[in-house]
Amino acid sequence: MDKSPDAFRTISEAAEELDLPQHVLRFWETRFSTIKPLKRGGGRRYYRPDDVMLLKGIRHLLYDQGFTIKGVQRILKDQGPRYVIAVGEGKPVEELLPMIEQAQAVGDEAELEEARLTASAGLDTEARDKLSDVLKELLDCKRILERARET
Repeated sequence: MDKSPDAFRTISEAAEELDLPQHVLRFWETRFSTIKPLKRGGGRRYYRPDDVMLLKGIRHLLYDQGFTIKGVQRILKDQGPRYVIAVGEGKPVEELLPMIEQAQAVGDEAELEEARLTASAGLDTEARDKLSDVLKELLDCKRILERARET
């Protein structure tokens, strides 16, 4: 019986799906801080679906594209894990950058709109504008922190 695509994978299942030895996945955890499987009692690893997709992207960059580990680390730092996941899914590079920028912008706009609706009850226009400016600054700070965490 096959697992659901949303199910967590053990290290042996992830290794089989990626056609890699288990020790390679353990090694990559030491080199790529974005790979963080869930660890249960006894150190047993469980990979989330996003972890497996990220591993596919890293595998593609290392083995198929010929990047070094430092090169992939740099890509993860500069472009983020979503980019590496998209590369692993075989999307052409021309499609990737606009997709990532759009996803970030849509996420920020959705957060802004939700905050505007919540804050608008009982506030005058000037107070709403000030809150909107503060929220934009906070979202910029959030984006900077997320990028810093990816390194």
